[in-house]
Amino acid sequence: MDNHTSERAVTLKDLARQLGIHPSTVSRVLHSDPVVARGAASESTARRVRELAAELGYSPDPQATSLRTRRTHLLGVVVPRLSDLVLAIMYEGVEQEAAGIGYSAFVTNSRDDAGEQRRKVELMLARRVDGLIIGDSHLDGDLLPELHRRAIPFVLMNRRHPGFPSATCDDVRGGELVAEHLWAQGHRKVAVIAGEPYASTAVDRTSGFSERWRALGGSMPEEAIVWSRFDTQGGREAAEKILASGVDPTALFAVNDFAAIGAMGALRSRGMTAGQDCAVVGFNDTSLAAELPIPLSSVRSPMAEIGRVAVRLLTRVLRGETVEPVLLQPTLQVRESSA
Repeated sequence: MDNHTSERAVTLKDLARQLGIHPSTVSRVLHSDPVVARGAASESTARRVRELAAELGYSPDPQATSLRTRRTHLLGVVVPRLSDLVLAIMYEGVEQEAAGIGYSAFVTNSRDDAGEQRRKVELMLARRVDGLIIGDSHLDGDLLPELHRRAIPFVLMNRRHPGFPSATCDDVRGGELVAEHLWAQGHRKVAVIAGEPYASTAVDRTSGFSERWRALGGSMPEEAIVWSRFDTQGGREAAEKILASGVDPTALFAVNDFAAIGAMGALRSRGMTAGQDCAVVGFNDTSLAAELPIPLSSVRSPMAEIGRVAVRLLTRVLRGETVEPVLLQPTLQVRESSA
């Protein structure tokens, strides 16, 4: 190899000149996906290209590569708030899966505010992400149809929205599991801390529970379902509202663990004990559920796997495939709070 090339980065043209083939053939062998690469040259030629590239230390200019392929290998992830343990674990799954296929991910918080969500999405698109994973979709929002019209590749994670690809827990089934458990335990007066009505997680877990409860023969007055924020404060306020309404439940189902912990606090401040005076069941089975002073029964959602599946779905969307929503199966972990 001449000194001229040894003092600077090896280029595709250098490799092509040494091998006596056209630079475009070298490019297709080294830069295309495996199917295109196989059609670009014979197996022996392709092997010679790869061996010489390795021997001379050829590495592509990442900026030139991304301009040529229009791919940055960046994925943008929008979540309501990363301080939420559930979303943080899902994002860990996203990062793991992305790294395994040569992608990087970065995440931003929308605080579950529609205006902020739109601003954060535009910010990510300005950074030329290849696609978006949206973890904060609102059932009543107009952002997703707009992204679809603009042909921006995206999938949903955590929350579903009719008509768009998503990776979520089977939240309806999770609600049903709680209803079956509480019914089998002999409870007949129950109440639901239902979460935010714009989130499919809240709507699906609540409807799964209440429809299964009625199918089993139970009844629930309207005031036994209280919509609330997804945090401990929201759970406490909702439980206080239920306890003050005269519903007098023997069991409370909260659609996430933090709301369930808030409900346990509301019971305690009334001199009641969770699991003895009133059963409490949460959702997600975050790591703290089993470690509480009164261990919390909770529906286990495969959080990290939801993140991994979201990346797999997005790679299929990027390939132009039609992608159906994926529901991952929940299981109920019964502990002292409802046993």
